[in-house]
Amino acid sequence: MPPPVFRFAPSPNGYLHLGHAFSAMLNSDLARESGGRFLLRIEDIDSTRCRVEFEEAIDQDLTWLGLSWEKPVRRQSEHFAEYRAALEKLMALGLIYPAFESRAEIAGLIKQNEAEAPWPRDPDGAPLYPGTARALGSGERERLLRSGTPYALRLDMAAACARAGELNWRECGEGPQGESGMAAARPEAWGDVIIARKETPTSYHLAVVVDDALQGVTDVVRGQDLFWSTSVHRLLQQLLGLPSPVYRHHRLVRDAAGQKLSKSTEATGLRELRAGGATPAEIRRRVGLA
Repeated sequence: MPPPVFRFAPSPNGYLHLGHAFSAMLNSDLARESGGRFLLRIEDIDSTRCRVEFEEAIDQDLTWLGLSWEKPVRRQSEHFAEYRAALEKLMALGLIYPAFESRAEIAGLIKQNEAEAPWPRDPDGAPLYPGTARALGSGERERLLRSGTPYALRLDMAAACARAGELNWRECGEGPQGESGMAAARPEAWGDVIIARKETPTSYHLAVVVDDALQGVTDVVRGQDLFWSTSVHRLLQQLLGLPSPVYRHHRLVRDAAGQKLSKSTEATGLRELRAGGATPAEIRRRVGLA
């Protein structure tokens, strides 16, 4: 049998923190212990937030930690054609539709409905898309497309789930509530997720399943905050005829207040810890790998 393949896939939209270090080192450790391969993938489809200096810092931080990975590194921004091909398969199945509402318009629709009853939310707590664009007539849809109106391409979740049937995945780690073993996928909990946008032929969900398949990733090891996203990934894998890796969701590294570390909250970066005299061995101890 071919060796297992692990990957660490950060986005270069900020500096790595202890949570990233834990995930990267865990993937590297598991690859080494199993005689497998360790890949680094740069998830940079968001051109407005991703920057070259952050990618350079990722390389510096991981090298400082003592990690090594196969070259060349896959950068998502260099593979839009592959994501577009996958998108076109979903479109050919009749599972994708354009939604033209702005974020403010969607928020307004939800607010109106919430005046009568609580609005359903996804596993991350965000309100589900109301699905109003599904009801647009073909003439109005074509008019909006010709006018250049911005749009998001959404997955018709009900139709996609009906086509795919029941799904599950092998969980070798643990979900937020201790889920393990064969986990039942519940993609419907996410509603009509965005699969691509007018200017970008992919989203995180689509790109990650295409990348994992093309790179031969056999073991996806990542944080518990992505546990329920696996439901969407399993759905897309089924629809596109892609293999399903084994998943291992790990605990999150948290701050003193019990909150997960995040770039958005400006968690202390590895580069700052290094500048303050920390060593790779100390980082390993701080995240519980020593």
